[in-house]
Amino acid sequence: MKTRVFSFLFFSLLFFSGISFGQLKIGYVDSKTILSKIPDAQDAKLKLDGLIRDWQAELSKMEAAKKVKQDDFDRRKLIMTDQTKIELETAIKNLDKQINDYRDKKFGTNGELFQKQEELMKPVQNKVFNAIQEVAKKEDLDFVFDRSASISILYAKDKYDITPQVMDLLKLQ
Repeated sequence: MKTRVFSFLFFSLLFFSGISFGQLKIGYVDSKTILSKIPDAQDAKLKLDGLIRDWQAELSKMEAAKKVKQDDFDRRKLIMTDQTKIELETAIKNLDKQINDYRDKKFGTNGELFQKQEELMKPVQNKVFNAIQEVAKKEDLDFVFDRSASISILYAKDKYDITPQVMDLLKLQ
């Protein structure tokens, strides 16, 4: 849906601004290919993967502790006093809340993973973006699309692919 809206707006803008298609110079780049060749990006990915693994292990421990408590409660609830049932149910709910809070803190929208990803990848992304801009200016391109982004490019001639020039500029193989 977003792609259709974007395409409609893009072509409407071109049509109503008086720019003819013959004058447009469009290029595309594959940022995933570029990022896969940058050592700093690979290092950042390894660090992030390590953090994710550690946080997932901690979550698994917390969930296992909750399951043990829940199983114990389920086995003994028929012989418990009402007060004990309430206390254990409250403890289980608290564990559930702690698990959800931990998950949000680490993996949520503004969680530590997002912040760490931003911290580690921002310099690399800026470097790639600046190289793309430099190639686009040198080639006098009006638009550059990212082939690996959510905007679909159904067909493109290889001559419009500026990925190799960007990689040359970044001294990547």
